[in-house]
Amino acid sequence: MPRYVIGMDYGTLSGRCIIIDVDSGEEIGESTAYYAHGVIEEQMPNGQKLPAAFALQHPNDYLDVLSETISDVLAKTGICASEVIGLGIDFTSCTLLPIDENGTPLCFLSQFEQEPHAYVKLWKHHGAQREADEINAIAKERNEAWLSIYGGKISCEWALPKILETLRAAPTVYRNTARFLEAGDWLSLMLTGRETHSAPFAGYKALWNEETGYPSNDFMIAVDPKLDGIVGSKLSKNVLGMDQIAGYIDERGAALSGLCVGTAVSLPMIDAHAAMPALNITKDGELMIIVGTSACHILNDKNGKKVEGICGYVKDGVIPGYYTYEAGQAAVGDIFDWFIKNCLPAAYEREAITRGMGIHALLREKASRLTVGESGLIALDWWNGNRSVLVDSSLTGMILGLTLRTKPEEIYRALIEATAFGLKIIVDQYEQYGISIQRICAAGGIAKKDDMMMQIYADVLNREIRIASTTQAAALGSAIYAAVAAGAYENIQKAAERISKPSQKTYSPCPAHVAAYQPLFEKYKQLHDFLGNHRIS
Repeated sequence: MPRYVIGMDYGTLSGRCIIIDVDSGEEIGESTAYYAHGVIEEQMPNGQKLPAAFALQHPNDYLDVLSETISDVLAKTGICASEVIGLGIDFTSCTLLPIDENGTPLCFLSQFEQEPHAYVKLWKHHGAQREADEINAIAKERNEAWLSIYGGKISCEWALPKILETLRAAPTVYRNTARFLEAGDWLSLMLTGRETHSAPFAGYKALWNEETGYPSNDFMIAVDPKLDGIVGSKLSKNVLGMDQIAGYIDERGAALSGLCVGTAVSLPMIDAHAAMPALNITKDGELMIIVGTSACHILNDKNGKKVEGICGYVKDGVIPGYYTYEAGQAAVGDIFDWFIKNCLPAAYEREAITRGMGIHALLREKASRLTVGESGLIALDWWNGNRSVLVDSSLTGMILGLTLRTKPEEIYRALIEATAFGLKIIVDQYEQYGISIQRICAAGGIAKKDDMMMQIYADVLNREIRIASTTQAAALGSAIYAAVAAGAYENIQKAAERISKPSQKTYSPCPAHVAAYQPLFEKYKQLHDFLGNHRIS
């Protein structure tokens, strides 16, 4: 009898599903569905305006995507649900929601359906910057040992600042919350009826580590007395490592997913991290870059080292036996999308339509004709703040050198170069603190389809970059975890050897471009270091 596993990848705007033959490793089919509510940024569904830094989602969208994509992929492939032995899920993080004692999101309840803080706070929700600053200051004052794991400063995107924001801004929501859960953990609960907390979510985003657990209750009280006892109540101590599974689909999960009762469900992963086994990165020395709306930069090392300004590291967080480090850029694709929507002359839109090509393709074509440094522009890639290494969501983007002769393609290229320079800052930071990077692999839709951008990255970094052959690296990684959870493979390394996909192509640095980019990067770094520490208010 054939055996299959399904990998679900929940992103910022949509969810993707792939189905894999466990024994051959072949991708049989895939499906994508978009969230009906998208990202709730400007106003609530009832028209209520939101503050500028908010980014919410509706959890019902996650259930709809689960049902729609699995149903679609089974119908398209002709595979029976009884042939699916495992389901794996990855999710954006920290994407946090408050639930009641029954596991119901508070925004589903009539008394909270108009309350923004009762909804999912998406990873890029930046409403808690003040709370993050406060937490960081108290942790430094108390010399909290765990702070060094997170590069000396935690982000407003993390769990505790978001929880503290809810406590302060919506105390009724806080009081009625039985548990604050990552969306991935909540979906796992909906499928299995078993509440678990995945070590990657808890470790990277909620200040937990396997040796000491969460920060002490004394620290929580120092932050706010109302946080007394939060660990073990509103924040569960039941954290499971990646060598365990979430559980098995129950009757409710079967109704939601269309899969059979008893199907194994792996522990949910952070979306970018799930791509590691899909690219067969199961050892140390290789940096994985996931390039999408934002970017994550993840690598393994045999030792736990303090690296200032990174997002954090977790032992056995992705690959058993290794410490996995994470850094990130809060906006990449989002910056290009902003430029297209807000800064492009109508003439360019008309040209793209006349030539039958996408607007990004047109801009790449024009930008690729420019020589390195020709425009005289330097940009800072802080359109959504800075995640690494400055860890400050209040920082804003900048373009230096504009004139009346500046063309859209020059700005477009400068924005791409800015994201490459931001990446180099992170790569240099890793190596400065003793973490060796021998190889680089890039995944994600942008990495696979944008030759110009990947060549710029190779030139700026002065390193070869291999490109994953799948556009669904996170979903594929989730399917690999599902295969292990279902018992088809002994461990993640053996499953990755069989199911992972080889590189599609490799970009090599051009020596002339490497030399030309070096002085531009030095100018970027001067701006980065100065403006990153001297806010313009």
